[in-house]
Amino acid sequence: MFLENTVNQNEQFGWIEVIAGSMFSGKTEELIRRLKRAKFAKQKIEIFKPAIDTRYDEDNVVSHDDNEIRSTPVPAAENIRLLTADVEVVGIDEAQFFDDEIVAVCNELANRGIRVIVAGLDMDFQGNPFGPMPALMATAEYVTKVHAVCTRTGNLAHYSHRTIASKDLVVLGETDSYEPLSRAAYYKAMRPEKMHQK
Repeated sequence: MFLENTVNQNEQFGWIEVIAGSMFSGKTEELIRRLKRAKFAKQKIEIFKPAIDTRYDEDNVVSHDDNEIRSTPVPAAENIRLLTADVEVVGIDEAQFFDDEIVAVCNELANRGIRVIVAGLDMDFQGNPFGPMPALMATAEYVTKVHAVCTRTGNLAHYSHRTIASKDLVVLGETDSYEPLSRAAYYKAMRPEKMHQK
């Protein structure tokens, strides 16, 4: 459950919210929902995504069910620091693709009194913590873990299983390249792969 932060006018510090989970779990959908609420409240918002993520749109952040919001694609976390003057809320999508500087940037923004909402994959396709996400989750005031539904069992899924042959850490894809799996289904799927490696 997510609780809104209470407002104390004497304390001008912001905070960090992290939305984490597997592919197809609704991370971007939840990010967009929170940002649209802030926009409706007439708060000044700025949204960023990594420039490499062009799956749905060059500029907009778009969820799997075509909900979208305008954003600024940036090549590195440092660019976010330079583009956030005079804002109250900052949204960052696909945080796992950013360099480790994203953690310092998010903390600096929060220390300036900005609400920072970050969404990203918590684990890569091998089931390992993904990029800067563990550090973001550790430093955030609020962490929301969302789950997909396992395509094989119907149980809650929190693994992003890659269905194509590639060992590259970053492979942008959708249902043609990934499927959400539960722990049991993921390890069952990975077992034959490990046997081939021997």
